[in-house]
Amino acid sequence: MASNSIDPNHTAMLSLDLQSGIVSIYTRDDALVTRASELLRLGRAAGLTIVHVKVGFRPGVPEIHPRNMLLGAIKDSPAHQQLFAGSAGSIHPALGPEDGDLVVTKSRVNAFVGTDLGLLLRAREIDTLVIFGIATSGVVLATTLAAADEDYRIFIVKDCCADLDEAVHTCLIEQVFPRCATVVSSDELRARLSDN
Repeated sequence: MASNSIDPNHTAMLSLDLQSGIVSIYTRDDALVTRASELLRLGRAAGLTIVHVKVGFRPGVPEIHPRNMLLGAIKDSPAHQQLFAGSAGSIHPALGPEDGDLVVTKSRVNAFVGTDLGLLLRAREIDTLVIFGIATSGVVLATTLAAADEDYRIFIVKDCCADLDEAVHTCLIEQVFPRCATVVSSDELRARLSDN
C-alpha cells in the first residue's frame, strides 16, 4: 500500500478529547468542530472505524495520584472535575457518537494507557490511524508517540487540533509529528477519503 493511501478496512479515525467543555476552552469559534464533524461524516461513509476518546473519572478521582504533576490539579479542584462530568464531559454533540462509533474513556493523557483502545484496534485489524483532537501538546502528542511505538501508520489532521499555546502547537505540527506521522490538512484528508 502506498504510504499516502488510506484503506478504510484497516483505518480508524481517532477523535481525541473533543468534549463540549474542552472544546469551549480551546477554540474561539466553531471552525475546528465543523471540520472535524465533516471528517467524521466522510470517515463513516467510507467505512473507517470511528473512535471517540474522552476523559472521565470516578467520583473523587481515585485514578489520579497526587504526585502526578500534570493531572494532580484535576484531583485537587472540584471545578476542574466538573469539566469532565455531565454535558461538559460528553462528546461535542456535532461530532457524535453515532450508531457504530466506538467510545473509549480514559483517565490519562495517552489514549492507550488504561483503556481497551489497543484491543479494539487489534480486533478490527487496524494498522492506520487518523488522529485529531485537543490538546495538541496533550492527548494528540502522547497518543501519537504511543501509536508510533506500536508501528501504526499515522495521519495527523493539523487543522483539527488545537492547543492553548500556539507556538507549541506549531512546533509539534511542523517539527515533531512529521518524524512519525503524515501531517495533513482536513482538505487533504477529505480528498484522500473521497478517492476511496
